[in-house]
This record gives sequence, structure tokens and C-alpha cells, in this order.
Amino acid sequence: MPPGITTLAADAPTLSAANTGFMLICTALVMLMTPGLAFFYGGMVRVKSTLNMLMMSFISLGIVTILWVLYGFSIAFGTDTGSLFGWDSDYAGFSGIGLTELWDGYTIPVYVFAAFQLMFAILTPALISGALADRVKFTAWALFIALWVSIVYFPVAHWVWGAGGWAFELGVIDFAGGTAVHINAGAAALGVILVIGKRVGFKKDPMRPHSLPLVMLGAGLLWFGWFGFNAGSWLGNDDGVGALMFVNTQVATAAAVLAWLAYEKIRHGAFTTLGAASGAVAGLVAITPAGGAVSPLGAIAVGAIAGVACAMAVGLKYKLGYDDSLDVVGVHLVGGVIGSLLIGFFATGGGQSDVAGLFYGGGLDQLWKQIAGVAGVLAYSLVASAVLALLIDKTIGMRVSEDVEVAGIDTAEHAESAYDFSGAGGGSAPRQVTTPAAPEGTAPATNTKVDA
Repeated sequence: MPPGITTLAADAPTLSAANTGFMLICTALVMLMTPGLAFFYGGMVRVKSTLNMLMMSFISLGIVTILWVLYGFSIAFGTDTGSLFGWDSDYAGFSGIGLTELWDGYTIPVYVFAAFQLMFAILTPALISGALADRVKFTAWALFIALWVSIVYFPVAHWVWGAGGWAFELGVIDFAGGTAVHINAGAAALGVILVIGKRVGFKKDPMRPHSLPLVMLGAGLLWFGWFGFNAGSWLGNDDGVGALMFVNTQVATAAAVLAWLAYEKIRHGAFTTLGAASGAVAGLVAITPAGGAVSPLGAIAVGAIAGVACAMAVGLKYKLGYDDSLDVVGVHLVGGVIGSLLIGFFATGGGQSDVAGLFYGGGLDQLWKQIAGVAGVLAYSLVASAVLALLIDKTIGMRVSEDVEVAGIDTAEHAESAYDFSGAGGGSAPRQVTTPAAPEGTAPATNTKVDA
């Protein structure tokens, strides 16, 4: 995605109403993913943390949008400086962008490209929030988002997608965000949770999802929005590559759902709705970098491998002792790594480029490039995110108090609760119901019932 504005030469691309309309729709679809993520995460936490989880995603829509307009777009897609970040004064504040000026080499306006990429920038820090459920101050989280996108996301987006960025110039393939979005967010999540520590009661108290229907709704919205996320990243619809990515998105996600459920049945003896939703997200994550380079059969392999690997990875937090509340590391970091590396094996050379992977006669060259991209983004995001979390923790404090965490973060941070049961059952005082006396010689059994 080279930066710059096209000239008005006779042979320059002209604005395409079809591609512009297509990209506006894709932009709206990607925007929908952040509320979808909020529902997905919101259903996975306990009742007392539901609103906080929703707000941790929604606040990103506000903060990142303003920063993107002020300087984020310029850092990510401006003229390269040292292969590390960009800058263009015309992009700062969107002050020098004309209505009909086109993104370099494409047939869509710069405004449309900037809006599309904005939605990626919004979603990425929201992904991190799932790892921090139940225990982070909302003000600290808002500050972390502002610092993190400025220091981590904007430069990393330039590395991967900006002309002159080191990963872009190296030839790392990342169609729609395996490194810049998912590995970036997953590594950041790991860095932060290593600083802030575990939830009260981790590995002791039950911390089951309070609303699996909400989780499934969120997963469905994510799946729907992901078609815009992936297919839209080709920035047009003229040569069939976006259509390939659309098909591969569906195929890989379906394979991952089935693979996760099969693993779950073998390992735990049941097919769960949480497993189906998590498998879908794992497949979507893994195909994001690879979908323009692999065939539909390759997409099946990518999805199936990711489904099993991510299902296995989510249990690592209990063995290794880090508290990743909603499995951001297990799904996004692991899924992003898998999808990025499998390009080195399954790239056909007949999709987004002529680069072929090992299984298609291309040797190991692309695999090494993918490894370099994965390692660079992972290491930088992990370290930088941990440092940011440590600085915030040592100044304003990152965590709520233990009392607030136990009582529920919603009421303390937002003065609200997700569900109001005060009018149910007539609002009468709790009443105790005692079962009939037990037969002589057995312990009496009582059951206290509280009207909701």
C-alpha cells in the first residue's frame, strides 16, 4: 500500500465509483467489528464486569479516531523515515487532502483509504482488552490506548504496509493484518498481563462466561465484518484477488470451527458454543495474513491447523501461570503467528503475487521473510507494551483495588450494572424456602431461594 497522492497525468488512475463504494462498505463492515468484539468479550466475562468490557472496546472508537486524524495516519502512511515510521504534513490533521485526490496507484480517494485503515487502528487495541478483563482502571486503559497506538501501532503499521517500512521492503506478506493487528495485539496483551498480574481468584474461583448467546452474537458480527476487513484490503475489486480473499475467509473460518470442536470433543468430551465461537475467531485471525496468497484448499489447511493449535494454546495460561482472561494470547497471537508462517508453505504464486511457498516450489525464501516479520513485530510489541504498562502502573496505577475487583468493576468504574433485576418478582424481600423434614436418621436439607 504505497503512500502518496496521484498526479493528474493522462495515464494516471481515475476515480472509480464502484471501487470507492465497495471500499466505503468495507470500511463500515470493519467499524462494526469493534462493537462485535465488545459483545464477544462482554458475554465471556462475569456479570459484574460486562459493561466495563463493552466500554474497553467502545472507548477505542473515540480515542483512536482523533489521534489517527491528528498524526496517526501520517506516521503510518506518510513518507518513510529510516524504514521505521512515516510523516507527511498534508496527512497531519487531514489538512492537505483534496476531495478527489487518489491513493497512489489506486482508484479510491485518499480519504477512503484513510478511513478504512482507521478502522484497523481502532480494532487492534480493543483486541488487547480481552486479556485484561476484571481488573484495569478505565482511566488507565484509556491512557494506555492513546500511548500504545502512538508508540506501537502507528509505527508497526508503517513497517508492514507503508512504502519504505522495513517489513514491506523485505517482502513480508501480510494481506490484512496478521502481524500488524493480531500478533501486535496478542504480544501487547502478554506484555501487559505480565506487568499487572492475575485476577483475584485465578485458578481458584469459577470464571465462566455469563452469556454465551452474547458471545455467539459477537462472533457472528465479527465473522460478518471480517469480510470487509479481509476482502477490502485489496483496495478494489478489479482483478479477482479480493474475491479470492473473500472465499478464503469463509473457508478457513469454517475449517477452524470444525477443527476446534473436534479437538474439544476428543479432549473434553463435548462440543461447546464457546468453542465454536473461539474456533471461528481463530480461523479468521489465521487467514487474515494468508488469504490472498493461498488457494481455497490451502485455506482449509490454514483454518484447520489454527483451530487445533489455538484450542491447545488457550490452556497454556494455566500451565505457565499468566492470566490471559479471554484468551487473546492463545487465539490472536498464536493464530496470527500460524497464519503468517503458513504463507511460507502454502502460497501458490497465483494470488496476490507470484511468490510461491515451499509446497509450491518456492523453497524457504518466503518462510524466512515471514519469520523475520513475525519475530520483529512480536518482540517490539511485547517489550514496548510491557514498558508502557509499567510506567502507567507506577504513576496513576493500572489496577483497581482488590475490593473493587471482587465486588465488581462495573459499578465502581461506570456507576452502572449490565442487568437490572430490581423489578423482577415484584421486588419483595428474599424469602427462605425450607424443604420438608428429612427422614429420621438423615441430615436435614434446606434450600434458600432468593427471588430475583
